[in-house]
Amino acid sequence: MKDIARRAGVSESAVSFALNDRPGVSDITRDRVRRVAEQLGWRPSTAARALSGEGAATVGLVVARPAATLGVDSFFLQLISGVQEVLAERQLGLLFQVVEDVAAECAVYRRWWAEHRVDGVLVVDPRTDDPRPALLEELGLPAVVTGGVPDPERPLRPGQSTVWADDAGAMESVVGHLHTLGHRRVVHIAGLPGLAHTERRIRTLRAEADRRGLTEVRSVTTDYSDAEGAAVTRRVLSAESPPTALVYDNDVMAVAGVAAAASLGFAVPDEVSVVAWEDSALCRMVHPWLTALSRDTVSFGRTAARELLGLLDDGPSGTVQVPLPRLIERESTGTVRGPTPG
Repeated sequence: MKDIARRAGVSESAVSFALNDRPGVSDITRDRVRRVAEQLGWRPSTAARALSGEGAATVGLVVARPAATLGVDSFFLQLISGVQEVLAERQLGLLFQVVEDVAAECAVYRRWWAEHRVDGVLVVDPRTDDPRPALLEELGLPAVVTGGVPDPERPLRPGQSTVWADDAGAMESVVGHLHTLGHRRVVHIAGLPGLAHTERRIRTLRAEADRRGLTEVRSVTTDYSDAEGAAVTRRVLSAESPPTALVYDNDVMAVAGVAAAASLGFAVPDEVSVVAWEDSALCRMVHPWLTALSRDTVSFGRTAARELLGLLDDGPSGTVQVPLPRLIERESTGTVRGPTPG
């Protein structure tokens, strides 16, 4: 501030008024101070802003998943890209941290709140029994939960919004597609147990199987990694009555599954069909190209970030549903050959 005041030919208090957009200086002086500040490369101190109660100019995102599985997960990369696009428009930062479990995630929120590190947070991977919304309400940290389905019997918490996709509707479209092709033995190679969207997909698969009279349909949970995707694929295809179709909860597992199936002598789609939950470039780099559920994940991130900025601007809590993921049919799914079981 001394450097700016000396170069602009004004007092330090005038610099403070001008840079903090407060009355007490003329418009001409304010413009001169800001031009000098820009020439000197001055930026507001987030630490000073926090101490003065003006906010940290930063949004937080904590992911409680095995760190090794995130590097190849296209969903989070695209989600963060969308979030960052919106934050950049307001010159806000993103504080990102990976932890082992939800307890560690809650500890991070408490620390950030005590240190005034963030103005609000984006919450991912809602749990079936989730302690985070109550904690964030207690701390007074605005939050947007991505992936949580609204509960009509439970009103939104103050300062919290939800952005969600219809996982149930997406699973219905997958089961319908496979059923039309004649598949009756289907294994869903799911993600982490306890995640709300994993449980929704499993429940929907069971409900659709019951509705269509399919008795050989089941789900197996994994950690989303290529290693577990391949291991489960080998196990289920080595059974006495192997499935004719496999549904994977992400693209990485699906690609690993195709390789595992080939190593056992199963041709895709002649002997086993494959569907990936998340479409990505990976789905078009393997042979055959994978049938996949496609959604605009970058747009999902933008929507979540805009909802959080609305809360930071004292806007109301709300619920936003993003478009239903669309099933793109490619070469990895085909009709069942030979007599259809069941």
